[in-house]
Amino acid sequence: MKNCAELETALKLAGQFDRKILVERGIAGRELECSVLGSEQPVAAIPCEIIPSREFYDYEDKYLLDAAKLLVPAPLTPEQTSEIQKLAVAAYQAVDCEGMARVDFLLEASTGKLYINEINTIPGFTSISMYPKMWEQAGVPFAELLDRLIDLALDRHRARQATRFKR
Repeated sequence: MKNCAELETALKLAGQFDRKILVERGIAGRELECSVLGSEQPVAAIPCEIIPSREFYDYEDKYLLDAAKLLVPAPLTPEQTSEIQKLAVAAYQAVDCEGMARVDFLLEASTGKLYINEINTIPGFTSISMYPKMWEQAGVPFAELLDRLIDLALDRHRARQATRFKR
């Protein structure tokens, strides 16, 4: 929102769809992503940056316009890259992820502060998806990534079979 009138209009619209409305402080900055792979000892790939073609990177920008720029690797300092990878793994472990996930970040332009935006536990895995592209940049080709994911799934299956209550 750029002003109070836009906020008021947006709140009225949102109120037509639900009683609960979440309002967050906007963060102007860069949008970064980091792929994570593993179960007991997850590892993070090389982060990437998304530069939207419009104000926000939304469904239309990603799938319809195909105009956003994707930078792999993200132009970051080694310290920033390390911090994103560390936080991506910590977020992954905090919610007990297994197999794969993508952790999205916002890097605030005015302060340089890094925020975890979301954890995507079923990231895209198509020809345009960033998850496999980040691993490829980290030295893990697509075929090897598939082998690792299959091995992780088989390990998880074996672990579940060893428990008394199977799901």
